[in-house]
Amino acid sequence: MLKNNNEIDMCNGPLFGKMITYTIPLILTGILQLLYNAADVIVVGRYSGSTALAAVGSTGALTNLIISLFMGLSVGTSVAVSQYYGARDWKSVEEVVHTSIAISVISGIAVSIFGLLMAKKLLIAMDSPSDVIDQATLYLRIYFLGMPASMLFNFGSAILRAVGDTKRPLIFLTISGFVNVILNLFFVITFNMGVAGVAIATVISQIISAIFVTLCLMRFNGPCRLIFKEIKIHRDKLWQLVKIGLPAGVQGSIFSLSNVLVQSSVNSFGSDVMAGNSAAVNLEGFIYVSMNSFYQAALTFTGQNVGAKKYERINKILGISLLTVFVTGLGLCMILRAFGESLLGIYSPDNEKVIAYGMLRINIITATYYFCGMMDVMVGMMRGMGKSFMPMLMSIIGICGIRIAWVLLVFPQHRDLQTLYISYPISWIFTFFIHFISFWIAKKRLVAKEGELEVQPV
Repeated sequence: MLKNNNEIDMCNGPLFGKMITYTIPLILTGILQLLYNAADVIVVGRYSGSTALAAVGSTGALTNLIISLFMGLSVGTSVAVSQYYGARDWKSVEEVVHTSIAISVISGIAVSIFGLLMAKKLLIAMDSPSDVIDQATLYLRIYFLGMPASMLFNFGSAILRAVGDTKRPLIFLTISGFVNVILNLFFVITFNMGVAGVAIATVISQIISAIFVTLCLMRFNGPCRLIFKEIKIHRDKLWQLVKIGLPAGVQGSIFSLSNVLVQSSVNSFGSDVMAGNSAAVNLEGFIYVSMNSFYQAALTFTGQNVGAKKYERINKILGISLLTVFVTGLGLCMILRAFGESLLGIYSPDNEKVIAYGMLRINIITATYYFCGMMDVMVGMMRGMGKSFMPMLMSIIGICGIRIAWVLLVFPQHRDLQTLYISYPISWIFTFFIHFISFWIAKKRLVAKEGELEVQPV
């Protein structure tokens, strides 16, 4: 089979240069995706006030909670396609692609319906203040209308990433992100639409990116080509997506649940704290997506090499991933600490309290944020090997268990923001080390299992 120009040979030759080539477009793609929400928050913060800023910014943890379960299945898509691709099983690649597209449409519609019906009830459960809840509900309901397009783009991008193509999703998001920013300004400044305007702009941008990725897959030269009449759910491939993706989705949902619990505690301090927290979370997000790109690289490179049975390359992938994510995370955290006040001023230029509360969070979070990236790399390595239940279990114990226990037991005794935020670094450091141990156990079992298969008589 001919290799497309955008694909990367992950199973042969040096790894470092290929992993950097793979990761840089992913970092830029993640940043552009974040700019969707950042543009929303900045525009409403500057032109509609701090209440609108709090309304839009406080919805992030809730939207992540709702969509994480389904988005986990896209992780299953990445692993399945990369492993079959490494094994050169083209028929299975085709079946995974068409099953994944079918699942993306179904899950997108399901999330839309759920979000429309439950938005206000969930915000009430999060103790959203009365001056915020109506605008937050309006934003959420419009935002969830774009879920089918969002799911289609993310599943389609997962397919492209699995074969090494990280450049074209970046191009698609560059175009749709530019449209999003222009429409934000147009709807909010010209028509004074507030949170509704930024939500509509985001939905239109999601539709544009979904159209681009669909056309790309339809024109793909190889087993990842999308043919509409062949879109259906292959049960054996669905089981593979569920086996890998469901634990990833459950992990993401429980992560989000713990973050919703923290967000609810933040909400109890009032709208200025909410606005400062929201702006800080947006800025931290740029660091997170940069580090998370190394997780994607670890997952895909490991998956292809496991499919090709080149287990000797796994340790090299781990070493490169940990080194690069540490350097990237540390460097970006130092930059954010140095320029945090100026950056927070972009979100809320006239409110010194919002900036002060934002810096409080940034100073605590960025001290050890690189451990979050290193933790995710370990998860990516294990998922690339086809092990998804173990990292889910360890993450639930390490991240969610610690944060929930902290909010319920420690925070009530010392009810201040510093105490609340310190739960993040404690959970990252502990969970990184238990994932590190779990990885070596999983790798040892994988190699031993393959050795047993090789010595069995024919």
